[in-house]
Amino acid sequence: MKEKIKSFFLGRRLEDTELSEEKFNVLWGIPIFASDAISSVSYAGEEILLVLFPVLAMASFRVFLPIVAAIICLLGILVFCYRQTIDAYPEGGGSYIGAADNRGEKIGVSAGGALIMDYILTVAVSSCAGAAAITSAFPSMLPYKPLLAFAIICLLTWGNLRGIRESSVMFGVPTYLFILTMLSMLVTGLIRYSLGMVTPVEEAAMAAGSAELATDGMVLLVLKAFASGCTALTGVEAVSNGVPNFRAPAPQHAKKVLFAMAGFVCIIFFGVSLLISLYRIVPNEDATTVSMLAAAVFGKSSVMFYVVQVMTVVILSLAANTAFADLPLLMSLIAGHGYLPKQLVNRGSRLNFSNGILFLFGMASVLVFIFRGSQHLLLPLYASGVFISFFLNQFGMFTHWRRHHGPHWKFKAAVNGFGSFLTGTVLIIIVVMKFMRGAWVALLLILSFILIMLRIKKHYEKVSADLTISSVENALSEINREKTARVIIPVQSLNKSFIKTLNCALSCGFQAMELYSVCSTEEQARRIGEQIEALGVDCEYRYDVTTLRNTGDILLRHVRQEAESLRNERLVVMMGGLVVTAPFAKILHNSTTYRLMRRMETYRNVYVFSVPYVVE
Repeated sequence: MKEKIKSFFLGRRLEDTELSEEKFNVLWGIPIFASDAISSVSYAGEEILLVLFPVLAMASFRVFLPIVAAIICLLGILVFCYRQTIDAYPEGGGSYIGAADNRGEKIGVSAGGALIMDYILTVAVSSCAGAAAITSAFPSMLPYKPLLAFAIICLLTWGNLRGIRESSVMFGVPTYLFILTMLSMLVTGLIRYSLGMVTPVEEAAMAAGSAELATDGMVLLVLKAFASGCTALTGVEAVSNGVPNFRAPAPQHAKKVLFAMAGFVCIIFFGVSLLISLYRIVPNEDATTVSMLAAAVFGKSSVMFYVVQVMTVVILSLAANTAFADLPLLMSLIAGHGYLPKQLVNRGSRLNFSNGILFLFGMASVLVFIFRGSQHLLLPLYASGVFISFFLNQFGMFTHWRRHHGPHWKFKAAVNGFGSFLTGTVLIIIVVMKFMRGAWVALLLILSFILIMLRIKKHYEKVSADLTISSVENALSEINREKTARVIIPVQSLNKSFIKTLNCALSCGFQAMELYSVCSTEEQARRIGEQIEALGVDCEYRYDVTTLRNTGDILLRHVRQEAESLRNERLVVMMGGLVVTAPFAKILHNSTTYRLMRRMETYRNVYVFSVPYVVE
């Protein structure tokens, strides 16, 4: 029943061989990986004006566009640098892999922690911004803003749990519709302005703020506004992190998506900012600048005004989908290196990293309710984590070219060196300008992630050292060869836990012994069989092969069939179980053995018990 309900909501279980069909091409890769960066046009300009306007009033528009232009130039540099990252590390991982490979794993973990925080904030900020767009059109829903943001997160989680390909189609079409909607607003707005259909702002209003341009604090004000506007750069790293999600040739497809993303962001971000400046849109707490711009261009009672609002909600919500596409893959890579729980390595029934998706859902939902659904409260936490990963990636790539050289390595090293200087400088600006507004919270959370990841790595290293058998010869001395009875021992690999279980079975005197394995390939099954044969134990080795990652179900079916074939005999199943005593470490290991034992305890003529192997 549970499997039927799961299939109804998420779809049928996919085989490993179907993975290539689930990956993105360029057409669907653009909306999935570029939606985060494209969506930033909905709030980046507003964040700049929120800093400038209280001080400069209408004179803010004199420095607004230059700041936007500086951010777009920085975007161009980052895109070129991440193109080199894709070439150097086509296996994905972006900043994490680049920093770890060139500056050491601890630096890589720092980049990984920053990226994890960034992606969690991406989901929280995007869902809150989407809720803000809804409340801008329907002010009566303002008290329910956190619940609206939570509903958006739930929808994205469900869509991504259904699988990579389905989520790309489900969320890809609306992204293209948003792009068309914004382009139509830009064209209409520019035509109306050129035809003199926009009421000009009175010169007196402009003059009121112009005196502020000469104050000593102008540089700091511009830097603070620039730091706020750098939220437009979030999502640039997404393509380099998710290269394995593209169809072959993955690096070429990834680079095309990267450049397409940059093009869309430049056109829409600068175009929207230009219209905001021309139409003199003043930031307002009760409505977003994009909604006010749409009202000025199309009229607040027009259909297109509501179309812009709906499509803004859609793109802001789908910006979070970039995180759902990227973070689970990144966490799987980090978990494969032992810095996160191993459960994150496994693909779910739909060939996605479902545990990572659920982790992202939980963390982002908590932030939404803690910050009461306000994107303005969350944004100061946002950019610092992004630029930590930017800086570590560029510095790592600079080291990479100096070590490995290759064609035009001096030019590439110079580009990444300049990129590291630039992103490092912006990082300092962001931290200094936003520290008291909330950047300290993001830095504290990133540090916590780093410490937890290092603790996890230390634990797994300890467990590995305790379980590892250096050679088959060492295993021979530990085997008790006295046997008398009938038993099934599941085996996945030759380690100390398995040897202890085997010793227990031999000393119990079973008359017949079966070592049973469920493998994903014939090669794996043969390898395990050769290792068992080398031990010289008198037993029968049997195995089954499955590509559906349903190892537990296959084992249960085998035990049930064996038990039903017996008449007056009893069947014993002995399973090795890893036991960790530290409370923190318990959450890092599956309880698969005990779940299977509870299922087998209901089978007739079957006795089940575990042989615990304790790791302190």
